[in-house]
Amino acid sequence: MLNEFKAFIARGNVLDLAVAVIIGAAFGKIVTSLTEDIIMPVIGKIFGGLDFSSYFLVLGEVPANLQGSTDYAALKKAGVPLFGYGEFITQTVNFLIVAFIIFLLVRAVNRIVPATQAAAAEDPADVVLLREIRDELKKRNAAA
Repeated sequence: MLNEFKAFIARGNVLDLAVAVIIGAAFGKIVTSLTEDIIMPVIGKIFGGLDFSSYFLVLGEVPANLQGSTDYAALKKAGVPLFGYGEFITQTVNFLIVAFIIFLLVRAVNRIVPATQAAAAEDPADVVLLREIRDELKKRNAAA
């Protein structure tokens, strides 16, 4: 079983997946910073100081020391049940930005890779020869 596990780990796909997960995590941090530190403040400025994270509904008892607080993180940390639809909006915007950036990356790669893959995707010589034989037999049968 240990040898099977070593063979499994040594496969290129597993290592590629591990690299992709690590790079994806780092990429996620970059996109989160882009969203929270650059895009959302601009959206907030355009819409008059709009801060999506401050939109929530309190669903339970608020401790006395946090009465009247509008700090979502502090209330959540205190264990107050909250319906944080503003945070959901922020995370949705994050997702859309990540999805769009990935779309742009895949589109750019697809424009580069097909030219390379077309040369590599040529049929083997035996397949080409079999096709030529087939075509020649079709011509002979049509003439007869």
